[in-house]
Amino acid sequence: MSKPAEAIKLLLVDDSLEDAERLSSMLRNASIGVRAAHACDAAELDTHLQAQTPDLILVSTSASLSLADVAQAAGRGGKDIGLIAILDALNEDEISNALRDGASAVALRTRTEQFVAVIRREFDSLNMRRSVRRLQASLRESERRCDALLESSRDPIAYVHEGMHVLANKAYLDIFGYSDFAEIEGVSILDMIAPESAAGFRKLLKNLSKGEKPPPKLDVKVRRSNGETFAAVMEFTGASFEGEPCQQVVLRQQTTSAELALEIDALRSKDLVTDLYNRQYGLTELDRMIAAVGSSASDQFLLLVEPDDFRKLLDTIGIGNADLLLGDMANLLRRNLDTTDLACRLSEHTFAVLVRGRDADSTRALAQTLCRKFDEQIFEIGNQSVGASISVGGSLIGEKNANAQTVLTQAGNALRAAQEQGGNQASIVDPSVRDRAAEDQMRDLLKRIKAAIADNSFALYHQPIVSLHGAEGEFYEVLLRLRGDKGDISPKLFLPVAEENGLLPSIDRSVIASAIKELGEREHAGKRTTLFVKLSAQSLDDPGLVQWISQQLKNARVRGDALVFEMPESKVVTHLKTARSFVNGLKQLHCGFALEQFGSGLNSFQLLKHVDASYLKIDRSYMVELTKNKEHQDFIRRFCSQAHQAGKLTVAEFVEDAASMSLLFMCGVNFVQGHFLSEQEKVVAET
Repeated sequence: MSKPAEAIKLLLVDDSLEDAERLSSMLRNASIGVRAAHACDAAELDTHLQAQTPDLILVSTSASLSLADVAQAAGRGGKDIGLIAILDALNEDEISNALRDGASAVALRTRTEQFVAVIRREFDSLNMRRSVRRLQASLRESERRCDALLESSRDPIAYVHEGMHVLANKAYLDIFGYSDFAEIEGVSILDMIAPESAAGFRKLLKNLSKGEKPPPKLDVKVRRSNGETFAAVMEFTGASFEGEPCQQVVLRQQTTSAELALEIDALRSKDLVTDLYNRQYGLTELDRMIAAVGSSASDQFLLLVEPDDFRKLLDTIGIGNADLLLGDMANLLRRNLDTTDLACRLSEHTFAVLVRGRDADSTRALAQTLCRKFDEQIFEIGNQSVGASISVGGSLIGEKNANAQTVLTQAGNALRAAQEQGGNQASIVDPSVRDRAAEDQMRDLLKRIKAAIADNSFALYHQPIVSLHGAEGEFYEVLLRLRGDKGDISPKLFLPVAEENGLLPSIDRSVIASAIKELGEREHAGKRTTLFVKLSAQSLDDPGLVQWISQQLKNARVRGDALVFEMPESKVVTHLKTARSFVNGLKQLHCGFALEQFGSGLNSFQLLKHVDASYLKIDRSYMVELTKNKEHQDFIRRFCSQAHQAGKLTVAEFVEDAASMSLLFMCGVNFVQGHFLSEQEKVVAET
């Protein structure tokens, strides 16, 4: 299970709780995590603002509490909160008034796509402002530390702007024989150069004035204040001083040979295990490539390379031999690269390749060659021989993604996609276009989905749901996969395609039929089992679904309470009428119903008056750092108490450690599931 995305803290100002709940459900249905609160008067507004600062405040223009009053309350204390006016329809006067009264944006409750887009944009804008403030604070702290380090450094360091000294540390003053920086402030650095080196240094200063880059190092003779000269090496690095570009100059006396200095620099930039460049050097080179975007004549790419099933490899060779394996992998990687390619070790078992001078086709060919070479290689580790395939994910470095973190994320996503397709393959993306290959992939997925529906050939896995209080029998959640040529395909990849083409109801029926068949086999073997099956919102519109489920249960001679259907709370809220009818039908069959992501709504327990759920699965956001978050612990304790009073069973997902298990037990949670209980999902059936 992956860590949940950051939830948006919303405060909805509206006279109607139902309308406010509908807005938050629209966001959850768009896969946006929200923590919503509701206020309908000034007292409630102040209470919520004092309890927790929201990220965004959504104000209905029809609310009795005016937008101007909300803006004034939100602005107290200088808090940065996004304020969005919610309108029923486009109206120039209302839009003008909303912006005048302090709204940063306007969203329409009747246009879901526009509403969701505005919320995303305003939250992204808020995070950007927060990031800028953090960066500014970090910059001030870094400048303070740099000043302290500069002054305490034993290396003579100066900053030069247009050839003139603007800053120098004590070591620099001492080596030239000055006692105070005022003696050289504004003095040309050329005055520090001995006559025999003056001509070459004058040419360097002239090139700098034209915007040309200096050499990283320059052998030169310099002159002290008393006229003495000595040989030194000047190292140049681009910098800034008080907002103006300048050069940082580090002076080193030639006490070692140039060859030895090069060797020392090489050692500083290398990873000792793999002899590739280290992470710091690789990221620095990535920044340089990004800075060269637009001026580079050829394409540039970042490739990420990871061995498939690395944990299994370690289980085979032993963790003590991990460095030997990584070293051999690095050698194989290096042998298949050109001199223009730069490889580094980015993390524990992830390599990065910075590709220059290749177009997209030759970069894809390189990635495929790497996959083939690794697949063919047998690694001799100790007295064992092991094979190890790799997956490669890559991204073009262009003007539209000229940011190191963005490029790393895009390449990482491509790597994950290659791994989810079964590994031993490459995925190279151009983030600026959706190329023909992506279109072909979509068509291939749609073809596979239709074939799996026709042949009933989906793969089903299950994850254990463990009772903390000794409930009878075994409990599992059924998880769906689509078969691929090189392994099963994640639902994240194919379910959006199925939904776009209206195929989710057919997939649901296939999964339900397979689950009931599995239940029949387990019951016949004497294993009392309960399976949780996810249901899509599209299936709620199928009036014959309950009758069909009834017939499937009868044919397999399976008890109804062995089957529990589950849907997210936000989906149920937006399909309340059909969901209520469906759940009422399930009750006649004695089947259970579970509400997922429960507790994320404004008043989640109100929903139980309309939908009689048997199980409540606590929203995953409350599991993040549970052992450290007292607020989350208190919420789960109150949640379980309220659920048990209503006669409901509770389930906590995303359980990752033993400490969380103990806390959940003490809070009264009935069932738990997560990687701590089952690291790998076990195949139950092949339909």
